[in-house]
Amino acid sequence: MKLHPMWSEYPTLKNELNETLKKMEDVVRLKNKPVEQAIKETIHAGGKLLRPAYQLLFSQFGPEQDREKAIALAASIEMLHTATLIHDDIVDEADVRRGQPNLRGRFGNTVAVYAGDYLFVCCFKLLSNYSNSLKSLQSNSRSMEKVLDGELGQMDDRYNYHLTVPEYLENISGKTAELFQLSCSVGAYESGMNERFARKAGSIGLAVGMAFQIIDDILDYTKDAVDIGKPVLEDMRQGVYSLPLIYALQTDKKAELIAYLDKKTELTQEEAESVRQIVREVNGVTKAKKLAEDYTKKALKEISKLPDTAFDTREILLSVTELILDREN
Repeated sequence: MKLHPMWSEYPTLKNELNETLKKMEDVVRLKNKPVEQAIKETIHAGGKLLRPAYQLLFSQFGPEQDREKAIALAASIEMLHTATLIHDDIVDEADVRRGQPNLRGRFGNTVAVYAGDYLFVCCFKLLSNYSNSLKSLQSNSRSMEKVLDGELGQMDDRYNYHLTVPEYLENISGKTAELFQLSCSVGAYESGMNERFARKAGSIGLAVGMAFQIIDDILDYTKDAVDIGKPVLEDMRQGVYSLPLIYALQTDKKAELIAYLDKKTELTQEEAESVRQIVREVNGVTKAKKLAEDYTKKALKEISKLPDTAFDTREILLSVTELILDREN
């Protein structure tokens, strides 16, 4: 098991994240051993484990400190996230994730669909075994509905040159931010905190998730493929328009941009670079950064108001949040 090096600064959290990966691996039991192994390799494919980390950190605020339960619930949320990634790859017809062949690339769509479905089952199995009440199951179900709404909204808006900023924000609040919200609220609630605190924790997670996705979208316009570990502007070719481009389409460069975007998947890398240049010239990246900074400031402000714990949780949350939301620099 190899965690992202960012967790080396937080040894206790690092140990719990290792236990989270082990719990995920232990739950996966299939008769089809090649597929079982592929799912386990997907689990260890190099993700940062941000959602389980937030779940584990918020579980430290409550009076009911049960680390076994916290780790199991963290595993359930990461399995849910992994399932959504597998299904994303199927929809996007992608054969590679994080530079490595994914489940779809290795086994095809049918096996990938079943693997994703199986991880959903594993998620709810852990939740049903470790949750104190039906509330967390209900929260998880609502979150899945919101994730699906976000994904469907993004699909409906493909190649939509008139996509507005509020519509974009609604889509990413479901497809990305919702699982951050779920991680924080479930962590707090299942450790014995009241619903008001759990809602506050969830609002922090939502702000973190919104900033995280906007920054992720900004990287397409500021970094190259080697830096970010995936093809740049591939979403744009597929008709998924992110915030910097949406801002650019609101300027007098709209017609010039549409001339490129009309080429869809036939857009060459050289033409994509021209789009990148236009987006930067009309301050699409600058405006997107400003909105990401607003969400980041909101998250950090609310974290700074959290109570002290014996684990220095508030300070760790501030540190981790600042670290993951400073990727555009």
